[in-house]
Amino acid sequence: MDRELNSSTGDYENRTIDTLQNAVYIRLMTPKGEYWADPALGSLLHTLQREKDLNQVGMLARQYAEEALQPILDDGRATAITVSAQQPHNGELILLIQVDTENNGVFVYQHSIPVI
Repeated sequence: MDRELNSSTGDYENRTIDTLQNAVYIRLMTPKGEYWADPALGSLLHTLQREKDLNQVGMLARQYAEEALQPILDDGRATAITVSAQQPHNGELILLIQVDTENNGVFVYQHSIPVI
């Protein structure tokens, strides 16, 4: 069991979790190549923060998230990860990430990316 990382502040909470929420959060929030111990860890989602709110940006966000989360599937911690993008065209792109695991069932993680 891990202490929960708050996705809005990045701080630890007093609750413990038994899902892969922290692993998903870290892989999405860490810029790819900037973690000294593993240059492959992270995503390119940070590059989209200055992009226009176009449908193509939603597709890129989905691809970047899938690429960043692939190691969780490769090492067998999850059985399936599904990423979908919602664009309400209000300056925010929302990724909904469903993670399926053998022992914990399913959990959904929501990740917001500011766009212009």
